[in-house]
Amino acid sequence: MGLREVAIHAWGWLRYKPVYTDDLGMPNRRAFPEAAAMWVPEEDQKRLAAYKVLAAYDNNQAAELAAISAGPSARDRREFGDPSVFVDSTMAHVLGREQTITVPGAEHDGDTPTPDQAMAARVQELLRDWAEAELFGMRLQQCERKAVCLGDGVYRVAWDPGRTRPTLRVHDPGFYFPVIGEDDDGGEYPTRVHFAWELPENTQRGLKRRIRRITYELDWIRPATGSGVDEDGRAVRAPLPTEPADPATAQAAEADEPPPPLTPGDLYNPATGAITRQYAWNDEPSYVTCYLTDATWLIEDIKGPVDVDSLPLSKATFATRGDGEVLDHLDLLIDFVPVVHLPNTVPPAEEHWGQSTLGKVLQVFDELAGSDTDSSRASATTGAPILGVSGKAVNVQQRYDVAPGKVFVLGEGGNITTVDTSKNLAELRDHVHDLQDRAANTARLPAVALGTINPSEVPSGYALQISLGPLDALVASMRLARDHKYTLLLKMVQRLYLAGQHPDWAGVTPQPARLVFGPYTPTDKQAVLDQVTNGVDKGVLSLETGVKMLMEAGFPIDDAAEEITRIQARQFEKARALADATGDSGAVGDFLNLDLNPDPTPPTPTFPGTPSQTDPGTGEGAPGGSGGNT
Repeated sequence: MGLREVAIHAWGWLRYKPVYTDDLGMPNRRAFPEAAAMWVPEEDQKRLAAYKVLAAYDNNQAAELAAISAGPSARDRREFGDPSVFVDSTMAHVLGREQTITVPGAEHDGDTPTPDQAMAARVQELLRDWAEAELFGMRLQQCERKAVCLGDGVYRVAWDPGRTRPTLRVHDPGFYFPVIGEDDDGGEYPTRVHFAWELPENTQRGLKRRIRRITYELDWIRPATGSGVDEDGRAVRAPLPTEPADPATAQAAEADEPPPPLTPGDLYNPATGAITRQYAWNDEPSYVTCYLTDATWLIEDIKGPVDVDSLPLSKATFATRGDGEVLDHLDLLIDFVPVVHLPNTVPPAEEHWGQSTLGKVLQVFDELAGSDTDSSRASATTGAPILGVSGKAVNVQQRYDVAPGKVFVLGEGGNITTVDTSKNLAELRDHVHDLQDRAANTARLPAVALGTINPSEVPSGYALQISLGPLDALVASMRLARDHKYTLLLKMVQRLYLAGQHPDWAGVTPQPARLVFGPYTPTDKQAVLDQVTNGVDKGVLSLETGVKMLMEAGFPIDDAAEEITRIQARQFEKARALADATGDSGAVGDFLNLDLNPDPTPPTPTFPGTPSQTDPGTGEGAPGGSGGNT
């Protein structure tokens, strides 16, 4: 009957742009040739095209992309970086002024921590050392900017034997292809993940067009393999030789069948044929491990209907690691996929992908670009006004140039008419401000968050706090989407250290570490200082809570426990009151962090002639004593 279907999906907000989809609802092949590659699954084509549109807005190239469908005239549109400002402001508020790795229980009171507190403090220190060595702060901003702009970010963690630490890398989400089946929950952790991209032809090096794919997959533990070559000379992994069975341990029914070659530490169950492994972070043996494959295909070798998940391994060339291990289903000796997908927002139920901060305001940005373009054209006519010269003596063929100090000699009835466009320019500028406010309201970024408000126009701090209400809700929701992801990332780092058998991590028990984001709203430090001072003096706030409030307000306090020790070491009046109340010099010494234990009782002095000077052996006085001459 010719009825039109309306598809509502995660990237449906881009359907309004003619350049995004063709008549069939698929991404335009001229605008997004990479999304239409034959190895890209159909369900991922819209996502890749959306990433390209969002990146174009972020880099002031939306007009260049629109010119593909609208013609060369679209390139004349002005783009002044409003989307980039929204992305940077949102990222700054989500991350806060600082980011801190914390482990519950690491901060404790008292001189003697419990074993659990000592372990928490040790893990916290080790993780912070790793973050500093791995430039975690820089990686964090790289991934967060992609997540805020594109809607998704991806971390990949790997053990580096040369650096003896886990390395952290950030990947563009356009290279990330998780395998999510029709019956799988998109919100669950995928057990098979691909990173794939196309490599262009390089005639100088004699390289043809290729596809590279890095795959992580959880699967049953298999017999041990080693690096080798096949009949075609390709580097592959091959099973290791089988060792003869041990009659003393083999079961009678299977004594003639030798056990398969095992990785050191694995156990083989002849009855079921399963292989188990005891990981350092698990209480029970596990049957699964993670395999890594790094393969490359020539485009010309791929025939038939295949996608990124079904590329034929028989046509692949496998990479070789620096230590000589071929990356063809290499056993990583871990029971998790070391990949963390970071959504910008809390995904809908049973969905995997987040939404870009720019997603709901792209149409406003298009209107802004149009208004900026009109304003630019109107300002040209305002700066160089349009003049009309009329009269009987006017020569129509003569050219009149307008310049400062220019004098026109007009004959009888001559007249000069000026076209004033300044009013139009003012209206256009007001319209631009209205559109900017509309975009800020839709994105829940108030003017104070964008830095476009004059501080003198804020009536009070309470009014400022109310205006930040939408931003508070936005940041709370975005941090909720990130909290579990960074906990998972820090858990992976701890487990990779244990799997790599780093000496500093010997005897360490993994802890539930978290990444805590700092405050993002403007803080009146003097007001916070007054609150803490009065609260501690009046006894309604503990010193520990007061120091924590000061740290959250941005005061340069690195260690809360150390700061409390310094403060108490100078409170002599309170120490005197403590001594009067308890009479315990030890408690006073602990309070002041001083050693006030009294010296041992000195010996009683003796004088010549006292009984204590008598020699117990002879009964006679010592020289100079009562038994001698005086």
